[in-house]
Amino acid sequence: MANWSDFANALQGSLDALHKLLGSDPQLKAFTSSDAIDKPVTFAYKSTDSDNALLITVTNGSAEAKTGSSKDALFSLSAAPDKWEQFFKEVPAAPYQSYWGMFTGTEVQGDQTAMAQLMHVWRRALELVHEAHCGPIKEDQQPEPMWDHITGHYVYLDAPVWEKTKIFYETSGEGKQQIVFLHTAGSDGRQYHGVMNDERMRKRCTMYAFDLPGHGRSFPPQACPPGAYKITEDSYVGIIGAFVKSLGLRRPIICGASMAGQACLAVAIRNSEVGAGGVIPVEGSEYLNMPRQSFDRSPYVNQSLFNPEYIYGTMSPTAPLVNKQLNWHLYSSQAYSIFHGDLEFAFGGFDGRSRVESIKTNNCPVFMLTGEYDWINTPELSQQTADKIRGAKHKTMPELGHFPATENPAKFVPYLLEAIDHIHQVRSESLSSLRLGND
Repeated sequence: MANWSDFANALQGSLDALHKLLGSDPQLKAFTSSDAIDKPVTFAYKSTDSDNALLITVTNGSAEAKTGSSKDALFSLSAAPDKWEQFFKEVPAAPYQSYWGMFTGTEVQGDQTAMAQLMHVWRRALELVHEAHCGPIKEDQQPEPMWDHITGHYVYLDAPVWEKTKIFYETSGEGKQQIVFLHTAGSDGRQYHGVMNDERMRKRCTMYAFDLPGHGRSFPPQACPPGAYKITEDSYVGIIGAFVKSLGLRRPIICGASMAGQACLAVAIRNSEVGAGGVIPVEGSEYLNMPRQSFDRSPYVNQSLFNPEYIYGTMSPTAPLVNKQLNWHLYSSQAYSIFHGDLEFAFGGFDGRSRVESIKTNNCPVFMLTGEYDWINTPELSQQTADKIRGAKHKTMPELGHFPATENPAKFVPYLLEAIDHIHQVRSESLSSLRLGND
């Protein structure tokens, strides 16, 4: 077993394999091929117990590795030996699939801005270090779809705070149950294409997914200058209600992940404004507050690179690569400050701690779902919230992370169908009780 007190020494037997991977990996090649890299840049990985580091030097179109002192690096990614030991498992357990997920026992030393600017490079290089030492992680495969069943539309919504805004939404399915999907912070409704094309879901539900104002293919709010976007509970619940009303939906289920999971809880609290028939908060909790960083709207850091890297490590390491790359693309494609403005709601902006207990689950059933690899909104946080809501259910989803609908739709859909079944059962029992009470 490797001794991770000396990071470089622990990898001595893997350096030849690493050299080959660094020279042949197409993703790293794409990330480093830029004439803007006009001089070599060196960063390091090291243990907190030793200065003997693995140094990665990047030039235009290439990267090379050697061992040496971290003092020769522009910045160093340091972690405690026990953290590296967990990271270098064949398939890391949560939250060790990501350097960021390790939290305590880690430290970025040196130039913080350079670390953020090169986040895509050092993340991919670290994945290759893992592969050189442990072999490739066996990722799930999924068949290539033959047909697409999704139709896009535009609608003008006049919603509180937003005022009149041109919104893009998509539909699929012919089932009786209407369900509205809400995308995560800094993304758009394309996250749900795998779910909305799933045959089981198309038979069971009529599905809708809309892009929030300024996201994806929706137009930005006219009163909001570029860079000033921010979402609040009032504007979020308001536009969900406006969407439901505009399309004439009848008691739809509202389902969303991450900040949209919190929005689902807000809908359940304020259901008289929306008229939902139930909510499925995914990766949600009553309150979430994490230390904020400024790189997601920094003039010195490319948000098209930083933002997707910030969330990449929250996914399951075994999710199909094509889906992880799709999620990366979605986060890379949003406008300036959209992600930052969404996180204003996600991290501290929504506070349901004194309110979730008021949710009437006989009127708006709640079934919460959380991926085991989510180190932002952990299963424990979701369970604590569900425990406060009388009649609510929660289930942890193995082998899924913070973006289950996008990461691995085939594994997510059975949990989604279970949640829908629960909501139907509660609604049926509530209706029966109401009828008996009237007899």
